[in-house]
Amino acid sequence: MSVDWVGYGYATLVASGGVVGYVKAGSVPSLAAGLLFGGLAGFGAYQISNDPHNVWVSLATSGALSGIMGKRFYASRKFMPAGLMAGASILMVAKLSVALLQKPVET
Repeated sequence: MSVDWVGYGYATLVASGGVVGYVKAGSVPSLAAGLLFGGLAGFGAYQISNDPHNVWVSLATSGALSGIMGKRFYASRKFMPAGLMAGASILMVAKLSVALLQKPVET
């Protein structure tokens, strides 16, 4: 059983982004969304740590954030925070897609 450190790091990045948005701008929706999506990403990382083929929660979370933050980045052209979150989410989708497409190792 290996720990999904990348997934936990991504969850921390998402949750901390929501907290920073609240502290800097007083945005309660940013805080709520950051903690919700960060919690889902953390739960997905926990599931992957227990079963490397159980990527669905992480894939759905990072896929949704890719779309949402990608649209915000496209509209604003500002790297922070939308571009950073879109890029990190796209990298997570790529990582999880590769893990999903790998054949299981026979024991």
